[in-house]
Amino acid sequence: MAAARPAAPVPHVLELPAPPKPNPTPTRPVRVTSSVELAHPISRVDPIYPQLARQMHIQGVVELQGVLGTDGRIHELKVLRGHPLLIKAAVDAVMQWVYTPTVLNGQPVEVQAPIIVTFKLN
Repeated sequence: MAAARPAAPVPHVLELPAPPKPNPTPTRPVRVTSSVELAHPISRVDPIYPQLARQMHIQGVVELQGVLGTDGRIHELKVLRGHPLLIKAAVDAVMQWVYTPTVLNGQPVEVQAPIIVTFKLN
């Protein structure tokens, strides 16, 4: 006589409650009560004009995109554009800059910020 096979398990269906209905959209603007305090530079180090760029009379701007941390320091820095002879001097200077942190609802927050460094010969 053959051994009896165990019965296949019966799937259990779990019924989830219906998702809550969204609140109706307000008919008038919502008042924003939070305050935002933007970052302000505390300490800025001027870039050292590269000697070769000075000799070649190269001027211009270096555009950077930085992430200002909650401690007011630059945590990430990305070069968007600029003359190759000016980029390193700009990055070296900006990495030393210190800001007051950006504050949202009383709490410091990280923000992305455009940074432009101008090199101009006198």
